[in-house]
Amino acid sequence: MSSNNRAQAPVPTAIFSHVSARYGRGPTVLHDINFRLEAGSYHVLTGPSGAGKSTLLKMLYLAHKPCSGGASLFGQDLMRLRRNGRADLRRRIGVVFQDYRLLDHLTAFENVSLPLRLQGLVKSSYAEDVVELLTWVGLGDRANAYPPTLSGGERQRVAIARAIVAKPQLIVADEPTGSVDPEMGQRLMRLFTELNKLGATLVIATHDPTMALQVGAQAWHIQDGQLHHNTPTPDGGPVIDPYHHGGAS
Repeated sequence: MSSNNRAQAPVPTAIFSHVSARYGRGPTVLHDINFRLEAGSYHVLTGPSGAGKSTLLKMLYLAHKPCSGGASLFGQDLMRLRRNGRADLRRRIGVVFQDYRLLDHLTAFENVSLPLRLQGLVKSSYAEDVVELLTWVGLGDRANAYPPTLSGGERQRVAIARAIVAKPQLIVADEPTGSVDPEMGQRLMRLFTELNKLGATLVIATHDPTMALQVGAQAWHIQDGQLHHNTPTPDGGPVIDPYHHGGAS
């Protein structure tokens, strides 16, 4: 078979090489970050508060630019990306924010469907899917409710539904189960797992050290501003792989 007929390997979702990050002229938050995020992979990121988990996620969803190193997303060089190219990439990413970031003047249905409206789709083309998604996350009867009338857990579920409604290629979630009860948390993690099986790349930040093992994901751990590629153990304790400390996977 000629090389022209061979199936091409999928482009990695992201590649970070010796990336560092800081805010303004402040101290460096992340040091020498290296990883290769393959398309369709599933990673769970842990680390103490203030370790830099949110900063790493922000770089993945294009809310923060590295201060040094090399980084690409969907094959595009982030260090040279222009504003219009950034907007195009952003549409391929679904984000679950820790603080929800819902629009209070929109109903739950309208918040979830907002990414589809921004794509120019008409309501009749997505209304049934949005209602089905809201029902799946246990909010079928709250579709017309406004965020201020929802509990923290309900707002979290609306935020998750909004992040995945457009079937993004990359899903980045910051503590997506932090405001829900354990039963709903497991249900939401099953949803993320199903999305991964359908081809989405997932990176989920959590304080739960057992999550990676529970969902069969690769484990990352941030400590002292550095990223470790770990092997999770049944008791939740990470076994740090010294050969991947700060190195590309």
